[in-house]
Amino acid sequence: MDSTHAEELLRALSGAGIDIEPGLSDEEFAHIEASLSLEFPPDLRDLLGCGLPAGRKFPDWRRGPADRLRWILAGPSEGIAFDASANHFWLPEWGPRPDDVKHAVALAMSEVAKAPPLVPVYSHRYIPSEPEEEGNPVFSVVQTDIIVYGNDLADYFAEEFHFSRPTWARSSAKKIRFWSAMAARTTTPLD
Repeated sequence: MDSTHAEELLRALSGAGIDIEPGLSDEEFAHIEASLSLEFPPDLRDLLGCGLPAGRKFPDWRRGPADRLRWILAGPSEGIAFDASANHFWLPEWGPRPDDVKHAVALAMSEVAKAPPLVPVYSHRYIPSEPEEEGNPVFSVVQTDIIVYGNDLADYFAEEFHFSRPTWARSSAKKIRFWSAMAARTTTPLD
């Protein structure tokens, strides 16, 4: 996302009532990525470098306690672990589900750990950091209730905050390993 597109999005967010703080510096990005072991996808990095959307449901990348940010980052995997434990969630491609719940959850978590990492955007909306290119979709993730909520960052923000979709936003979502399948899956209860 070039700075013109990032600034357009930030103006639209501001027009929708979102506070915009000064963008993150290269030093702030380096600190965040190193301390949280994450990489921002390029378009989110470009946006946050131009301006930092702020408010209760946005991650506070600048001042947020590291523990709080880690908790937000762990949300998707913790939600899947909860459903694997409490709701018998299991994907067929993981093989037979172990009878022991703790073993099943551990196996599910090892499978989820192979998926592209998700970076929080707003509330329970996340963007994958892989592939390391612009235009990844934004997913709404609540336990195993996962949907594509935006074809890309611009499409997502327009949908979430009710402003006109930029003409340059993607018209369809690209496929992301694991997460796109989760969004499209049908589950088979095992109980």
